Amino acid sequence: MVKKIMEQRNIADSGTACKTTAEKSLKLSLPDWARDGQYRFTGDLRPCMQSPRRIVKAGIVKPDYAQHPNGVSFSEQSDRASNTSIRIYNETELEGIRHACRMGREVLDEGSKALRVGVTTDEIDRVVHEACMERDCYPSPLNYYNFPKSVCTSVNEVICHGIPDYREVEDGDIVNIDVTTYTGGYHGDLNETFLVGKKCDDDSKRLVRTAYNCLKSALDMVEPGILYRDLGTSIHKTAVKQNCSVVKTYCGHGIGKLFHTSPNIPH
Repeated sequence: MVKKIMEQRNIADSGTACKTTAEKSLKLSLPDWARDGQYRFTGDLRPCMQSPRRIVKAGIVKPDYAQHPNGVSFSEQSDRASNTSIRIYNETELEGIRHACRMGREVLDEGSKALRVGVTTDEIDRVVHEACMERDCYPSPLNYYNFPKSVCTSVNEVICHGIPDYREVEDGDIVNIDVTTYTGGYHGDLNETFLVGKKCDDDSKRLVRTAYNCLKSALDMVEPGILYRDLGTSIHKTAVKQNCSVVKTYCGHGIGKLFHTSPNIPH
């Protein structure tokens, strides 16, 4: 039995992945990093095993980190070290970014159609990956500093950048699907949070509604000359009014030729 389980594991992923044909008990088991008791979980959610990394078809243009063994983006490192201003894109470049964002919206819509009670976030990853391939887009999260999947799926108390796995989505979960597509030399980054099933409690609904209102309050202010800090202030005030708080560990970021770049938007 032990030999059979080891054969089903993907040894290259250090005890975090197993084959899609593996027994369900293995798929739903904790990955090695979560077994030793040293990681302190903040809620009831627990990680499961992941499927092996998906293959990018030939011919798709990849960002610089896609084939780096550690997923390092040297272009981003160079940008952080030398860039002292926020880049202003010309009309041709803006159209390239708009196209990447349109592709991202289509991919996100495909992923959201697959979301339902009982589906795994790994299945969402499969749908998103294939939708990217159909549109000749590279899924930007894949191998970014060794991120193993093509989309981020953050369930319940996971703030962001959750890794898709074999856990089945439950009635009452809230699930954020975070998609970024890379095409034509530009990234398009967008996400949406969904209430799954019929058992979402009032706090979950308030949280999702507040997050939407925070986004809308900032977008309503966007125009030439507005200060970035004022966008963050609006987000913060909108959250506090609904008895919520902002996550200070992360911030908004610019996008374009780089996955993450200036400006940073503290909120």
